[in-house]
This record gives sequence, C-alpha cells and structure tokens, in this order.
Amino acid sequence: MAQTRIGDVGRLASFPSSKVTKWFVLIFWLAVLAAAFGPAGKLQGALNNEAVAWLPADAQSTQVVKQIEAFQSKNEFPAVIVYERPAGLTAADLQSVTSQVAKFNALAPVRKDSVGPIPSKDGKALQVIVPIDAGSAGWDSLSATAKDLRAIAQTRPPGLSMQVTGPVGFSADSSAAFSGIDGKLLYSALTVVIVILLLTYRSPILWLIPVVSAGTALFVAQAVIYFLAKDNTLTVNAQSSGILTVIVFGAGTDYALLLVARYREELRRHEDRHEAMAFALHRAGPAIFASGATVIAGMLCLLVATMNSTKGLGPVAAIGVAVGLLVMLTLLPALLVVCGRWIFWPVRPSYGSVDHTRDGVWARIGARIARAPRRVWVVTSVLLAVAALGVLQLNAVGLQNKDAFYGTPESVVGEQVLARHFSAGSGSPVMVLANASQAGAVKTTLQGVAGVSSVADPVTKGDRSLIQATLAAAPDSDAATRTVDRIRTAIAAVPGARAIAGGDTATRADTLRASADDNKRIIPLILGVVLLILVLLLRAITAPLILMATVVLSYGAALGLSALIFRHVLGFAGADSSLPLFVFVFLVALGIDYNIFLMTRVHEETKEIGTRRGALVGLAATGGVITSAGLVLAGTFAVLGTLPVVAFAEIGLAVALGVLLDTLVVRSVLVTALNLDIRGRMWWPSALSKRDAELDAATPTASAETPDASALEPAH
Repeated sequence: MAQTRIGDVGRLASFPSSKVTKWFVLIFWLAVLAAAFGPAGKLQGALNNEAVAWLPADAQSTQVVKQIEAFQSKNEFPAVIVYERPAGLTAADLQSVTSQVAKFNALAPVRKDSVGPIPSKDGKALQVIVPIDAGSAGWDSLSATAKDLRAIAQTRPPGLSMQVTGPVGFSADSSAAFSGIDGKLLYSALTVVIVILLLTYRSPILWLIPVVSAGTALFVAQAVIYFLAKDNTLTVNAQSSGILTVIVFGAGTDYALLLVARYREELRRHEDRHEAMAFALHRAGPAIFASGATVIAGMLCLLVATMNSTKGLGPVAAIGVAVGLLVMLTLLPALLVVCGRWIFWPVRPSYGSVDHTRDGVWARIGARIARAPRRVWVVTSVLLAVAALGVLQLNAVGLQNKDAFYGTPESVVGEQVLARHFSAGSGSPVMVLANASQAGAVKTTLQGVAGVSSVADPVTKGDRSLIQATLAAAPDSDAATRTVDRIRTAIAAVPGARAIAGGDTATRADTLRASADDNKRIIPLILGVVLLILVLLLRAITAPLILMATVVLSYGAALGLSALIFRHVLGFAGADSSLPLFVFVFLVALGIDYNIFLMTRVHEETKEIGTRRGALVGLAATGGVITSAGLVLAGTFAVLGTLPVVAFAEIGLAVALGVLLDTLVVRSVLVTALNLDIRGRMWWPSALSKRDAELDAATPTASAETPDASALEPAH
C-alpha cells in the first residue's frame, strides 16, 4: 500500500500529532484545565436569574420591573398562602393564621408587611399575601423562602390545609425541579455518551479519550463563561447553563467520532501513527471546523432575539462549541497518538488491513438506493412532508402553570384551591405605573375594563403612582392575557398618564409576542448564515440549496411528529412559545453537521471518481460514524427529559427525534438518493460540475444499476 508522506499535508494538521509537539499540546491543556477547574465550579454562583434577565428587553412588563423600584424591589415576588377547611373556617383557624402572619413578617426576605389573612366570601378559605424580596439571586432563592413559610405554617389546627402558591410558589417548584440541573444533566449525558461509545467502538478503553476531551471542553467553557458573567459582560441564567452541558457533550463527542473514524481509516494506510493522524486531521479537519463554525454562527444569530433569555443563550452555546471544537482538533489527536494503536484493542487497525466499511451495511444500503434513486428521494420527501403536517397539532402558545410540570406540585394545588374561593387573579395583580397627576383617571379607567375584578387605590412616590388591578381570570390564562391587552389599550388613551402595565400576566403576554417575533426574525437569519457557510465549504450553489431544503423538511417532520406525540401520547396540554425556535436552532445548526460530514467526503471522492461513485463511497465511509454521532447527540438532548419540567422535556424530545430523522433518513437515504440522481449538477457552477460529467461519461458504472465493488473503492 503506497503511503503519502507527512510533508504533503499542512503544518497545522501535523502540529497536534507530531512526535514532539503532541507533548506541548498535552502540557498546554493540562495547564488550562488546572486553571479552569476553580472558576468552572463558581459558574452557578454567577448565574443571573433576575426577572429582567429573562424578559423581552423593550416590553412594557420589563419597563415596569425597571421603574417599580420606587415602590418595591424589582425582585419582589408575592407568595400567596392559601388555607382551606371545606367544612367552614373556625375561630381557632383565624387566630392561628393571624399569629403566623406575624412570623412571616419577621423573615429576612420580607421587607414589607404581609396582606391578610383575607377570608373568602364562602367562609371556607383564607388568603395571605407575603411580599418576598428575592434580591440578586432571583428566583433561585425562593425555594428556601417557601420552605421557611411552610415550616411556620406547620403549627396550625388539624384539618386546615395550607399551600404556598402564586409567583413564589411556582418559582420555588421550578427551582426544585432545576435543583442540581448541571449535575443531573452532566451525569445523564455522560452515561449516554459512554454507552453509545462502547457500542460504537467495541473497545473497553477507547471511549475514555473522547469523554476526557469532552469533559475538558466543558470545564474550560464554564470557566470562560464564568469570567464573562462575573464582569457582567455576559448574562447567564439557569436555562443557558443547563443547555451548555448538553451541547458541549453532544457536539464535542460528534466531532470526536468523526476524527477517530478517519484516524482509524488512515492507520490502515500509514505505518506511522503520527502520519496517520496528520492525514486524518487534514482530511476531516475542514469538515469538523465547518460544522463547528456552522453551530457557532447559528447560535450567535440568537443575539438578535428580543427575549433576554434567548439572547443570552446564543453566546453561551457559541463559546461552548468553540472551546469544544478547539479541544477536539488539538487535545483529542494528541491523546490518541500518545496512546498508540493499542487504544483500539481488541480490534486494532493495523497497517494494510482491510477497511470493512466498503462492504458494510451502509455500502449495501447505498447499493439499494442506487437502483432507483429518484423514486427513493421522491417517496422519502413525501413521507417527511406528510409527517410535517403534524405541526397543525402544535399548540406553542405557552404553558399554564398547572401544565408546566410533571405531576401536580404544591403550587398548582394551591392555585386550584385559590380559584375555588377567591378571584382567580388574586395574588398576581396587574401592576400599572402612571403619572401621579393622572392616577385617579387611570384607576377609573381600569375599573371599567372588562375582566378586571377590583382596583386598589393608587400609591404615589414622587411623580409616579402604582395602581394594582386584580383580574377575574387566572393570571396564566388566555383570558387574562386578553384582559391585559384591553388594559393597555384603555390606559394608553388617558391623556398625560404615560401609563404602562406589567406583572405576571403582562409578562406572559409580552413573552408570547416576543417569541413569535423572534421566530420570524431569527429563523430566516440562521437559514441564510448556514447556506452561506455551505456555499463556501462546497464551492457550489446547487448542493447547499438542496441540503438546506432537506434540513428544513427534516425540521418540519420532527416538529410535526413531536406535536403528535406531545398531544396524543404524553398528554401535554401545549408547548412553550420558544419551542419552535429552539428546536430549529439546534436541528439546523447541529443537524447540518451530518450533511457536512457526508458531503465533504462526497466532494473529496468526486474529484477522482465522480459524484455517483463518490456518493456511494461517502455513504459507506461515513454512514457508521454519522449514525453513532446522531445517537450520541439525540441521547444527550433526550436527557433533558430527566427534568420534571414539560418545556425542557419537549425541547429534548423534539431535538432528539429530529436528529434521528436527520441521521437515519435524511442524510443516509434522501441526500444520497439526490446525489445519485442529480450527480454532477450538485456542484454547479464550480468546475467540478463539468469534470464530474466527463467522469460519469467515461465510467461504465454510471448507470442506475447496482454498483460493483470497485464503485466503493475510495480514491487516495
């Protein structure tokens, strides 16, 4: 077997794998890891979960949060404590709750006196509203406060039930659900990655190298993000911190799988493992780099989002992928060449041994597709389009509190009790800020708005007044959202009032609208950016356009099938408003990786043997590793379902399903069939298109009949 010398590849490809410089690479990353270990552990303490860090930047609800500090802390949340005795309250009940209120007021986070106890009209329930100042810790601190409230209420007469609900109750339940999120996701993702790597490599040792590399990338990324968050250069919350773990492990392991597969292939062609790695980096490096650049560019598109939580996720994920890309192109190859061929035990790829991918399962699938490629891609496209019709079942207009968790947490039970005995909007009023001179007129206007059950007297500080309006409908309902719209229209018409409306219901309304606007703005932007990267990578127009069409079709099918599963299998009431955007970002930015892996190999082979044979070689050579990579990425996103939060479970399931569709159907069947049918026109208008036509004309196997074994012989 003829060898190509190491001098034939660039210095950049040989640097991490040469006999000398590999040690410098290892020493460098050991030093970086040692420096990053401490800061990475501090990231949780630097998270910003204040309300403003999540809300749309320019929304009225956000402006209310910023302006309300004259009246109360911007991080003040009401804890609604509801007591119920179905047979009717007793004097002992009222006395016990009154004594508890004094203890509530003595708690450190309670800066103002509580309101209540307020008896219900039917005499069966009491309500106490405790204002909790969460401080800079945001909703993370509310779980401990809710626990203190429950401890105080334990000493109550037998038969009197108690629940903590309202914003503090729901925030506490959310905090409990997210408790230890980084550890849960890390260990779950780690387990999934290890199992799939063991099945892929069939080696009890090799899996350690990608896992160690991915772990290094995660710690270093967390350290970088900590320093940026500590200086307020970057806003990081619990959502972006959790997704960081998933995306670094998922994307990083994907890159590792591709490089290891190409390294194993080159070990059969080179006696020197350092040369083999240099050639593996030279051949696979551009595809890995292009894949990472695509993900980074896609994530940075989130910077144009109006939702602060979405905008913050973009740079966090981009930093994670960038660090992962750097680690997998430097540390991983250095570790592999240091270990040598024995790391592949018990199936070591010796020099001159046969590469069985040429006659493996993906080679046989390619041969079947080659018999009638047009029929294959037409039928596959129709089936995916039919699956996409399930999107009509997707109700992505936000989840009510009672539908946001698995099971029925205390806050949901309390809300149900509250709705039985009080106005449904109790404890979560609409907060209206207006000029003091027009406060009376604004109050009168609010009293005339349909859906408003009561309006409190204005509280004036300086030249602004705060007016609280209680709604008749539950604060997280569509009816309440419509009432807020009516309130805003009405108060905007009060001359000279400069009135704005905020609060929980207003925040929900603004979030829904901001998410819809982000979908319209960001999805086309990501499509344009990814298309540009593909054009530059493949130096063609036809292939990138076709690849983008297949990815969009895959996205539609994944979202459609997910919607059917959400509604008819899992019984979810709806979906979070951010679901379509997040699924699109992850599927297009990450899912396009597999098309890049396949098409760069097809492009490489086409230069020597034409598109038809190149497509078959590309599928045979990359089919196994791309399938493994898809399983890893799908598995890591599926671990989001381990959190008892419906929104996270929906994102994880939809992305995992989309990745599997893209890996097993779109990339392997649809794209391969399109390559075989369109052939050289895939590379239009590059010179390769004309050259490919000449190769096809000169190749006897250019017909649609089943290719012989020579058609699967790669060109080197």
